[in-house]
Amino acid sequence: MTPDGKAATRASTLVEALPYIRRFRGKIVVVKYGGNALAATTEHDALDLFATDIVLMRLVGMHPVVVHGGGPQISALMDRLGMAPQFRDGLRITDAATVDVARMVLTGFVNPQLVSAINVHGNHAVGISGQDAGLIKADAYDSELGYVGRVASINPEIIHGLIADEFIPVIATIGTDDAGQAYNINADTVAGAIAEAVGAEKLVYLTDIEGLRRAVDDPASLLRRTTAGELVRMVDAGVITGGMIPKVHSCIQAVRNGVHRAHILDGRIAHVLLLELLTDAGIGTMIHPDENAASL
Repeated sequence: MTPDGKAATRASTLVEALPYIRRFRGKIVVVKYGGNALAATTEHDALDLFATDIVLMRLVGMHPVVVHGGGPQISALMDRLGMAPQFRDGLRITDAATVDVARMVLTGFVNPQLVSAINVHGNHAVGISGQDAGLIKADAYDSELGYVGRVASINPEIIHGLIADEFIPVIATIGTDDAGQAYNINADTVAGAIAEAVGAEKLVYLTDIEGLRRAVDDPASLLRRTTAGELVRMVDAGVITGGMIPKVHSCIQAVRNGVHRAHILDGRIAHVLLLELLTDAGIGTMIHPDENAASL
């Protein structure tokens, strides 16, 4: 019996994915799920589609690690509390009250939301924060920013332990210093630091844009592939600004320190992780280290 067109397409897609499944089997993929991606979704099943992708990655032998932000959700709660959010160079100015709000939102709302979405498809996800087992040690990024943290060190053992036990770590980006003071740390920066510390194959950022452009207002200038060096030039030229700066800096540092590839994708697209990781065409922007710019 001859298969219909749809069945043939499905079979072709599975065959196309096979070499990528082989290549990435046993590899760690750090996925930063941005608060912007979560806040900007218009479909009720968008989070479920993300969770499905993460679970499928795990079941075909990859080791996904989810690092999440929650900027829009933090700002929304601050607004309801009559607190005015303030930013400088894409980083939130964080006094003692603001860091308490950040902790409530990240560990009390966003983290459980992601864990629950993943665990609908099996009990795979475990929610943790940078405060747990000294995962993220932090110090002050800049005294003028208050309790905004800089990653001082990452303890990868808790992540490797969860992976060894076949769990998917879902990490909220609150870190602490040696005295136990909590710091709100930019999630893009944390994702890159974690990817380096655990020896990740890939670092993937899901946000609310399709990728990086050479000209911000020109969709045709989308960069499908670029290098760390080109991104440095774009930042220096003012093409990349605001909240994209920490993300791009993290990509640059990660691919120059052992992470094989970094990706910036639109988290609102259905199954965007699978399209990028398991198909020939890919989607969004892929960043190479300079010396491997021409290789796959």
